[in-house]
Amino acid sequence: MINTACPVPLTEYEHILLAHGGGGRLTHQLISRIFYPAFSNSFLNQDHDGSVFPIGNRRLAVSTDSFVVDPIFFPGGNIGDLAINGTVNDLACCGATPLYLTAGFIIEEGLATEDLVTIVSSMQAAATQAGIQIITGDTKVVERGKCDKIFINTSGIGLVPDGIHISPQRATEGDVVICSGEIGIHGITILSARENLGFETMLKSDTRPLNKMINEVLLKVKDVHVLRDPTRGGVSGTLNEIASAAEVEIVLDEATLPIPEAVKGACELLGLDPLYIANEGVVLVIVPERSAAEVLPIMRRFPEGENAKVIGKVYKTEQALVKMKTLLGSHRIVEMLSGEQLPRIC
Repeated sequence: MINTACPVPLTEYEHILLAHGGGGRLTHQLISRIFYPAFSNSFLNQDHDGSVFPIGNRRLAVSTDSFVVDPIFFPGGNIGDLAINGTVNDLACCGATPLYLTAGFIIEEGLATEDLVTIVSSMQAAATQAGIQIITGDTKVVERGKCDKIFINTSGIGLVPDGIHISPQRATEGDVVICSGEIGIHGITILSARENLGFETMLKSDTRPLNKMINEVLLKVKDVHVLRDPTRGGVSGTLNEIASAAEVEIVLDEATLPIPEAVKGACELLGLDPLYIANEGVVLVIVPERSAAEVLPIMRRFPEGENAKVIGKVYKTEQALVKMKTLLGSHRIVEMLSGEQLPRIC
């Protein structure tokens, strides 16, 4: 007899939508209702950008990510260095020192060899900048029309130092949220590079490795609770995930949000919210308020952290949510994105 019972619960959608990959509410639903029940274990259930696990008396972190950005070349970078930086930063946000990466390529028939050489060269340059090595990989070529030029998967492994315990569940009342730099730059850059939109800006993607700055923070400040890079879903999506995991309320201060004028202008023109736009060179650091005075000077010594500032505080309440104190002094709820603002942003 054939068992027709579904092994995992279904969502209310019969088919996968683009919004399921946007880092917002539908992505969270896809993961929590399908992947987590199917693969559930103590390491996966850490609910972080990667997983920390023991090997002997050491702890390692592993993370994997796939990159399908459109277009594959954009101001400030390309899909290659984006793939390296993305996985390096995910490992760093687990509290790990990134050591090694793998690289998997799905290439569409017809991709210019010169473009592939440029992408691979940029990957090696990014790996050198981050201080890691690409030690194995895989290549597949598919028929024309079966893939959009090139997709890249990178997986990484890093070493977590003793005494470092980074987890979204560690956000607690009295903590503050520090943002390392200006937000919304990567997403708006990708949007402006899409020829069919006819929209231009002078912005360049902020894709870059953050591991050296993060490692310095962890070396000097022992009481770091949470590290997250707000990529898909932006600052809003990331903070909502943290608030849900820790069962806390996070209150942002609109007056302190580091949103560049070019991002503000583009968002006003296109009806977008900077809090939901992807970033690739920004990290959110959650620490006790007393530790902020130690963390900020360290971050500001690095180019990627020179604009670091406190943007919010953590409170213990009955309801896990993210709110923002507006410029008018009122408060509004900052919900997780329901749909898809910008597909294929990373």
